[in-house]
Amino acid sequence: MSPYPSFQSRIQAFIQLGLQLASIDEEEKYSLFRRVENQNAWFIPSSVSNALEGIQLLLEEKNLTDWLSKYQIIEPSNPKNIGILMAGNIPAVGFHDLLCVLISGHIASVKLSSSDSVLVTWLIGQLIAIEPSFALLIKIEDMLKSKDAYIATGSDNSARYFHYYFGKYPHIIRSNRTSVAILTGEETDQDLENLGRDIFQYFGLGCRNVSKVFVKSEVSLVRLLGVLDKKDWIHSHHKYLNNYDYNKSIYLVNGEPHLDNGFLLLKESQELVSPIAVLYYEKYQDEKDLDQRLELIKEKVQCIVGNQVGSIAGLIPFGQAQLPCPWDYADHVDTLQFLNSLSEN
Repeated sequence: MSPYPSFQSRIQAFIQLGLQLASIDEEEKYSLFRRVENQNAWFIPSSVSNALEGIQLLLEEKNLTDWLSKYQIIEPSNPKNIGILMAGNIPAVGFHDLLCVLISGHIASVKLSSSDSVLVTWLIGQLIAIEPSFALLIKIEDMLKSKDAYIATGSDNSARYFHYYFGKYPHIIRSNRTSVAILTGEETDQDLENLGRDIFQYFGLGCRNVSKVFVKSEVSLVRLLGVLDKKDWIHSHHKYLNNYDYNKSIYLVNGEPHLDNGFLLLKESQELVSPIAVLYYEKYQDEKDLDQRLELIKEKVQCIVGNQVGSIAGLIPFGQAQLPCPWDYADHVDTLQFLNSLSEN
């Protein structure tokens, strides 16, 4: 009999983890959130709470069942050792890769980000407490040498480094992506308030955060800034405020036109990834023009947020960008299919 947990045992363990995350003792939650924030000042308690809620969504039984029903999972007779290099831009951002590796029955050799080791280590501990045999499938390592395959996430620069070192192995290597929103001018105030969540959650540090909006008219921008005044809590975070002050001073010194509501700067730009505390915008004329602009950037966009616009497919409703389901893969690369194919060898 294999010492590793069975496929059904693995699924049930993750379902149970999701249920436990929904009922964490307040004292334990306070202690965990404090330790996470002490490691990384960007990971404030509300951000960690949002991340755990997102993981609960991933692990809902219906979501897991619907996700896995699309695959014929092959139980590996000889589990492969998969190196996972986790990013640390938002809390527990590497959890989905861990989920995929363990569901596929392989061994997860994890290199934690120095910015996000506390929370991920805690989650792994909770998972092993639920299913002790997972201890055979999870290894936390400082160096990931000579693994059977790799999953690595980082910046464009680190992606080049990953390709150099891991390119000869089966791999998924991800680089910078961001998300955009489309404003037609017909949005409700509630739509715009929800968009604020997509912009400000995790201080805009995630690939699913909106860093640019496409608008027909600057009137939409004035409305947006007015509605976003309700998000002024973000202004009290010293690291965010430092970024806001820095970027504002640059625009003022250089005489660059911009809009400002006291904690967010809106600047017209062809660029895609905006600095912290800045939201880029770009004007479009009609649906055909918008389609052409989106086509040019599709390889660098993770999500497109907005209400239905013409024939644009896959739009995510305002406020939902940071709530992916298990089948919403980073960079749109099917991680589970990649891992399942390794089981055939």
